[in-house]
Amino acid sequence: MLDEPRPGERTFLLLVALFVAALVTCNLIANKFVTVDLGFLGFSKPFVLSAGVLPYPVTFLVTDVLSEVYGKRRANQVVFVGFAASLFVLAMLALGAAFPAIEDSKVDDETYLHVFQNAWRIIAASMTAYLVAQLVDIRIFHFWKRKTAGRHLWLRNNASTMLSQFVDTVLVIHVLFLWDVDYGTMWSWIVDGWTFKLMMAALDTPFCYLAIAWLRRIGLEPAPVDE
Repeated sequence: MLDEPRPGERTFLLLVALFVAALVTCNLIANKFVTVDLGFLGFSKPFVLSAGVLPYPVTFLVTDVLSEVYGKRRANQVVFVGFAASLFVLAMLALGAAFPAIEDSKVDDETYLHVFQNAWRIIAASMTAYLVAQLVDIRIFHFWKRKTAGRHLWLRNNASTMLSQFVDTVLVIHVLFLWDVDYGTMWSWIVDGWTFKLMMAALDTPFCYLAIAWLRRIGLEPAPVDE
């Protein structure tokens, strides 16, 4: 008979799966830029964003939950797992391009290259920004956890995500567009992207509390402050 998984192990795997799925999705759709109109919230102009920004806040929510419950070491491990997954995606995209499409293929070589030929630069930018920003996020999260003796989850959830998202936005825009786009346009995209991420960071706070409460219900307590 197979051993039953330890309490929280299945949940940990589900969180890792959600993290990797959100990260890979970000990389694959990041080349499309979209406008998001939040005029009903009082914003005078639409946000110009990479589509990859839309699922990306999920990754920071997951790392905050992992940091709170499973500790800094396991959260860092998940970040590196995501990095390895991104490398695998990059390798598979290159492998897909190496073989010519058959005559009746619904996606021909031209279409494939049109969509994915810039993927290496997108994923390189995303991976660079992601790795730095996620490690910053985890470090700041635990800094505030120590400073507040484990209290005020809302503070470390927001403070860590807001600063790390700024680092992420600046890095990804610079790696993607430096020398190709004027700095004024780049800065406009940085401001739009970071402002949107700030709102998502604030909105994910209740979900962070709900996730922690649910994990407590299944018998998992937050990791000690020094972990």
